[in-house]
Parts: sequence; structure tokens; C-alpha cells
Amino acid sequence: MTCVFLRKDKIMKLIIAMIQPHKLPEVKKALFEAEIHKMTVTNVLGCGQQKGYSESYRGAVKEINLLKKIRLEIAVNEEYVKPTVAAIIKGARSGKIGDGKIFILDLPRCIRIRTGEEGNEAIG
Repeated sequence: MTCVFLRKDKIMKLIIAMIQPHKLPEVKKALFEAEIHKMTVTNVLGCGQQKGYSESYRGAVKEINLLKKIRLEIAVNEEYVKPTVAAIIKGARSGKIGDGKIFILDLPRCIRIRTGEEGNEAIG
């Protein structure tokens, strides 16, 4: 006996992008051009292949290995994943180490607090 589970809603995704702070205006512009207007933006610290840098303060050398980054979180319905990722890449890419990363996660549930809507309707 085979059990088939039919989904009424399409899969929702959470896109998380880490980008350079100075690239935020370009990324936002590219997202708006792609009709993506909802996002959460957070200032964060992180390190990757850049490995930081050294600076001198009052004669003492200090290693700075946590660099300023911007974290974008965008919840989208499945059909908006490709345009969202393409827009982030368009705005953030410089071709140099440190351009950032994009993570795409399944989003099992979303609830709009104001109306109580759930799923695809809540994301909008």
C-alpha cells in the first residue's frame, strides 16, 4: 500500500544572505527591481576567507578577524527563490573574496500576526 501526501501549499523558503555593508544599497535596488520588497536587515560580525586584518592602535598591533557584514533574511514562496537569489548576486557581486554567501532553507510554517493567515498567503 502506498501513501501519497498531497500538499495544498507550495514550499516556502527562507533566504539568508551575508553581504558587504557597502553593497546594501545595490542589493536593495536589485531586489526592488525584481519586485521583492519584504526583507529583514541586520548588522552582524563574521569571518570567512578574508581572515581579517591587522591594525595598530597606540603602538599595539591588534588582529581584527570579525568583520562587519549585513545579514539579509527574506521569506519567499517557491516561485520567488530564483529571482531573489539572482537579485542578491547582481547587487552584491564584486568578484573579490568577501562578497558573501546565500543560504536557502525550507520554511515549514509562516503566520501573519495581524490577520492570522498562514502559509503562502502570510508571506505575500
